[in-house]
Amino acid sequence: MPEKKCKIGIMGGTFDPIHIGHLVVAEAVRLEYLLEKVLFIPAGNPPHKQNLSVTPARHRYIMTVMATCSNPHFHVSPLEIERDGPSYTIDTVMTLVKQYGTDTDFYFITGVDTVRDLPTWNKIDKLLELCHFVAAARPGGVGTIDDIIKYFGAAGQRRIHRLATPELEISSTDIRERIKSGRSIKYIVPENVENYILKENLYRN
Repeated sequence: MPEKKCKIGIMGGTFDPIHIGHLVVAEAVRLEYLLEKVLFIPAGNPPHKQNLSVTPARHRYIMTVMATCSNPHFHVSPLEIERDGPSYTIDTVMTLVKQYGTDTDFYFITGVDTVRDLPTWNKIDKLLELCHFVAAARPGGVGTIDDIIKYFGAAGQRRIHRLATPELEISSTDIRERIKSGRSIKYIVPENVENYILKENLYRN
């Protein structure tokens, strides 16, 4: 009887800052697909945000470690923040394949907005060969995912999946705006992350 493949989730993102929504989605996907672990990988120099102000990587990395430390299945990788220049997902996944071996199945956890942009991703056809994509969606977003699955044809059918997750209207952009305007972020981010943001005076300006 063949051995079961190891299954690892990849949760990429700027995490500026990481919030409860990221954690809820990661745990939902981990349980649904029986993942051994979920690797949270803060983006280093994301190509799609070249003209935007992004909080220094060390702060985003520390906050991600703080947010995930209570879950033994969650791990944080500095892979992208240690890489010079623009950081593409294909480079990250290829590095992980070398690290964990070709007998590992990777599941890239993302949302509807990201799935919509997949046709524009660097070397997306190769990326679909190397990993699955799990799109976390509320019921209203399923149509968009179906359209993208059809766009990629057979590869989309095999490699792009949809998963209904709890409806959490939370975004890092909204959190930054709340802090800037002096509103509370309690229970939107983990308590230790909230304390770190206040201590380091992040997002005030």
